[in-house]
Amino acid sequence: MKLSDKDLDLLEKKGISKQTIDQQMQLFKNGLPFINLKRAATVDDGIIKLTAKEENEYIKLYDNEKENIDIVKFVPASGAATRMFKFLFQFLDSFRSKEESINAYINRKKALDLSIFFIGLEKLPFYTQVISYLKEKHSNYSELSLEEKRILFITALLEEDQLNYSFYPKGILPFHNYKTHTASAFEEHLYEAAMYSASKHNAKIHFTISDQHKTLFEEEFNKIKSAVEEKTQTSFDISFSFQKQSTDTIAVTNKDEIVRTNTGEIYFRPSGHGALLSNLNDLNADLIFIKNIDNVVVSKYKKTVGKHKKILAGLLIDIKNTAFKYAKDLDEKDLNEDQLIQIATFLQNKLNVVISAEFEKYAKKYQIEYLKKKLNRPIRVCGMVKNEGEPGGGPFWVKDEAANISLQIVESAQIDTKAKSQKKILKKATHFNPVDIVCSIKNHKGEVYDLQQFLDPKAAFITQKTIDGKSIKALELPGLWNGSMSNWNTVFVEVPLATFNPVKNVNDLLKPSHQTN
Repeated sequence: MKLSDKDLDLLEKKGISKQTIDQQMQLFKNGLPFINLKRAATVDDGIIKLTAKEENEYIKLYDNEKENIDIVKFVPASGAATRMFKFLFQFLDSFRSKEESINAYINRKKALDLSIFFIGLEKLPFYTQVISYLKEKHSNYSELSLEEKRILFITALLEEDQLNYSFYPKGILPFHNYKTHTASAFEEHLYEAAMYSASKHNAKIHFTISDQHKTLFEEEFNKIKSAVEEKTQTSFDISFSFQKQSTDTIAVTNKDEIVRTNTGEIYFRPSGHGALLSNLNDLNADLIFIKNIDNVVVSKYKKTVGKHKKILAGLLIDIKNTAFKYAKDLDEKDLNEDQLIQIATFLQNKLNVVISAEFEKYAKKYQIEYLKKKLNRPIRVCGMVKNEGEPGGGPFWVKDEAANISLQIVESAQIDTKAKSQKKILKKATHFNPVDIVCSIKNHKGEVYDLQQFLDPKAAFITQKTIDGKSIKALELPGLWNGSMSNWNTVFVEVPLATFNPVKNVNDLLKPSHQTN
């Protein structure tokens, strides 16, 4: 693809090579293959179900080790709250107060979300704040009808010139209403970190955020810092990073022509949460917890969450210690055939690596090379939750183009649901991915891996978007916990549903895990 000098200047400014643009154009032109599911990962076939005794042993191991290792909690937190209020925006846009009542609208539109919202209104964590705002703004508020009050409530919540909650990052919004104060998801992550990821009474937490929201997060931290530190007897080392411009991707028209702005510049878009692999790669820690900003609970449920985080971390430490010993042995010792087979067995039984059927036929030199390549990879231990409803994306055994079989986290969009064989496997899925990950990104020498070397570029996504009323094709990088970690050594562990409490819809705040009473 031919680029102008102006285009090349823009690429240099963003830190993007021409080769990267050429590769992205090829992905658009050639299309992206669906992933090839071999079978669903299930308990005893890719997913571990630990006994109570094993859980206690891993908790003890983690508690004994954590004071001697560098731990960071990594929280993707760049999302705005807009999607949480989607059905409320739809209501404001389509409701005609002069023509129908709110109940009539709910019945006509089958707007169950709106009905639940009004039923639980007083239990929402921001209810008191919105009502105080409305009473101050409308002197006759108490005299208004219930319908008028409800419309004013939603308008105050969402309108740009009023409280404008949808503009705020999800992490700063009021999530939980305690007797003494209202807590944000950001605050809850601090309490969680003090419980399971603090070392020597210090907790390091790294939030990936939008640069426009940095001041809001800093203000929130300064507001709550003293109280949280005093209550937890923990000091907090908070850091922030933004999605890098170098991870932005181009978009093309339906004729595969590059999309440009009104001023003629190449139009770039943020490339999804897979872009955060670069942020993760900038960390220098022995153990990293990964958890989304909206997956928090009120204080009375934190003990359960903390327990299972420690279990995953203890299991990771146990596996990592053995992996590092074997990696060091491969580097420094002249191992015999039995010792090499012992390492291969460890890879297969503990890290779910499918060893080549030809392995024992390899010359010793090639056996060592093979084992080093399989062993020297980042490690992730991922919690998996039982499906409660329809099966979706989650843990699967996957076969790649070279017929290699590996354990992967797969998003629904990667699966060809029109293919009967793939649809059949998808329906047999027993677990889903709650983004409950503990990982090691260093080798046995203490060096941080270049995580970009372990992703699958073909696990990207092409999605349909609209710009200025025109349909375009957009490219998202391989997701952080699926394609971006495709070639990591992977362990899946069953964890209880109680550890998964995301807030995707504002009504999720009405669930028991987000209610203090």
